[in-house]
Amino acid sequence: MFKIDFSNIATQHPMDQLKNESLDALEKLLNKSCEGSEFTGWVDLPENYDREEFDRIKKAAEKIRKNSECLVVIGIGGSYMGAKAVDYAMSDYFSSEKEIEIIYAGYQLSSTYMAQLLKYLEDKDFSVNVISKSGTTTEPAICFRFIKELMDKKYSPEEQKDRIFVTTDKEKGALKELSNSNGFESFIVPDDVGGRFSVLTAVGLLPLAVKGINIDDLMLGASEARNDLTKKDYEDNLALQYASFRNYMYRNGKDIEILVNYEMRLKYFAEWFKQLFAESEGKDNKGIFPISCNFTTDLHSVGQMIQDGQKNVFETVISIENPQEDLVVKEEKENLDNLNYLAGKSVDYVNKMAMKGTITAHVSGNVDNILITIDEINEKTLGYMIYFFEISVAVSALILGVNPFNQPGVEEYKKQMFRLLEKPGY
Repeated sequence: MFKIDFSNIATQHPMDQLKNESLDALEKLLNKSCEGSEFTGWVDLPENYDREEFDRIKKAAEKIRKNSECLVVIGIGGSYMGAKAVDYAMSDYFSSEKEIEIIYAGYQLSSTYMAQLLKYLEDKDFSVNVISKSGTTTEPAICFRFIKELMDKKYSPEEQKDRIFVTTDKEKGALKELSNSNGFESFIVPDDVGGRFSVLTAVGLLPLAVKGINIDDLMLGASEARNDLTKKDYEDNLALQYASFRNYMYRNGKDIEILVNYEMRLKYFAEWFKQLFAESEGKDNKGIFPISCNFTTDLHSVGQMIQDGQKNVFETVISIENPQEDLVVKEEKENLDNLNYLAGKSVDYVNKMAMKGTITAHVSGNVDNILITIDEINEKTLGYMIYFFEISVAVSALILGVNPFNQPGVEEYKKQMFRLLEKPGY
């Protein structure tokens, strides 16, 4: 089940112009006539992904699970964020020691983190999946250099062939050259799939398969979404409606979108969402700024600002119909905490009433609200949501009038950093 409730939007239904603009954007996306069309391979990926590589991913994952206590995933941005989003959403809050540990590295430059990671790995049997299209991105490249140095001390060149897995360009680049010269198994970052859209490629699938997540069901969910959300029928296509509502609110002065969840397992899914939307829409001095909140936690911090602050925000809430587990509040004789009025009610019920109450309060404070409901968190629903947000942001950015698939602004910080580091050529 995947449904959206647009009834808590104070503004009127999007004008017919936006309906037509969303249909036009989808048409251009599907027939590859939009700007950046060379990076639209993700659109049909749930149907035409490489089955042979998919099988190799499963076999590599099984090998890693057998010979390693942990897998170090080295990548930044789209090279790790999608995997971490699904991994965290599907994991228990308190993991069993028997489970293989997935460690994410190379996504920042904390020297303390890197040094402590190396110390942690000294007594561990571990494997590495280094992910980079070029192989020269600063953060993961530095991390891999140190990890490789540790592996050279722990493992022979032959042993490393069973422990180092490369996900990179299919033909060129530093990592591809390293893989070829050392016999490391390599997987492909497709040329026509940009990093933030790559979770359903080997970029995300290998770490997730190692974790024991059912990648077949993940792709099945995405395939169902593709069938539903590439329909050129506005009334029956929730992605078109979502993209239209977002742009309608943007044109009415609401330029900040808060992705809200009431289940902390979606915390890193929200981080993936932020990168997807920020890098796709934030161009030419345009774009809806994406942020996220974990309620009810953040109601006790930024809730005041949302309720009574500037009215340039709207919310998209993800609600989980059925929690993985639930508890019932019992009656206590003393009732010192005054909670006996909740006796017989489940914690999830209390959580949902907090959600409904918050939506009512925020809407009354002129904060528009879009409510997405899924039946439960599993591989299929996550696959569906991944594709939903991917198709939605592509349509939304095209309506906005920007190229959804480039990120020229990301390069500016690199230029300034390289200049300060005195890198040749800068």
